[in-house]
Amino acid sequence: MHLCALGCSGGIGGRLRTTCFRIDEDLLLDAGTGLGNLSLAEMRAIRHVFLTHSHLDHLAGLPLMLDSVFGELEEGLVLHALPETLEALRRHVFNWVIWPDFTRLPDPERPVLRFAPMRPGEALVLDGRRIRMIEVNHTVPAVAYCVESSTGRRLVYSGDTMTNDSLWEALNREPRIDVLVVECAFGNRDEALSRLAGHYCPRTLAEDLKKLRHDPEIYVTHLKPGAEERIFAELQALVPDRRLRCLCGDDRIRI
Repeated sequence: MHLCALGCSGGIGGRLRTTCFRIDEDLLLDAGTGLGNLSLAEMRAIRHVFLTHSHLDHLAGLPLMLDSVFGELEEGLVLHALPETLEALRRHVFNWVIWPDFTRLPDPERPVLRFAPMRPGEALVLDGRRIRMIEVNHTVPAVAYCVESSTGRRLVYSGDTMTNDSLWEALNREPRIDVLVVECAFGNRDEALSRLAGHYCPRTLAEDLKKLRHDPEIYVTHLKPGAEERIFAELQALVPDRRLRCLCGDDRIRI
């Protein structure tokens, strides 16, 4: 199983792209502006998208991708997310005002986009990969995902979250965690803002990492543009015993 970071920034500017991770050739975790880095042929190969929540930086690429490959999709794309997230997309994106309703095009019986609600704790198996949804704490209903490969190795992607117990308790119940992709959006000087926005800063993430009994490779994502080096250095200083890496666009991780 391979993970490619199509986009992993907390914003845009220059070559920065917002959150979108491709697993193998056919599956996406979130669908931010990084989705635009795929070719048309690569977009047509995507069969499933798992959204963590309804914020624009995690889904902006999806409506544009559907429009770009609409006439060439042989089968519909399946969008997995919380019911609240799917309802937000139905009301505010695929509503014929912001964008066409691709859940009814070209035909309501055979649409190019199909909503598939999930709840925390539920899991799907797709071509030998098991994807499980985990509840996290954000300003809107939000989840993380644990993806287990056919060989039993596990990737966890936190999505957007802040101080919580649900994520870490779920991870500790797993027999192993090999790779953890976790957000840390703000620096310590913006801790108050990070709490208001529902994100980690180095100080709060370091406290929560103490709850984790596994020792995975940790890739830090969603850092605010222009502050990446400072945020990552603050986190390194607080958790010197963890295997930390700062995730960059186009990074590829074999799991």
